[in-house]
Amino acid sequence: MATSQTLTKFGEILRKKRVEKNLSQEDFAELVGVHRTYIGMLERAEKNITLLNIEKIANALNISIAELLKEL
Repeated sequence: MATSQTLTKFGEILRKKRVEKNLSQEDFAELVGVHRTYIGMLERAEKNITLLNIEKIANALNISIAELLKEL
């Protein structure tokens, strides 16, 4: 399966931000309101994310969507 560079980069950013907050995938998923496997799939660029889930992730990290996406 081919992955987009954007998805790969987003996954890297997501993992970095999650680790900076000292959150496991399971704890982070609970904060976001999604399943742990979904977070793992995002971090491995196996799943395309929706705008609504980007908003949930940014909120869980206590940052703006712009801050989350600025490194893309």
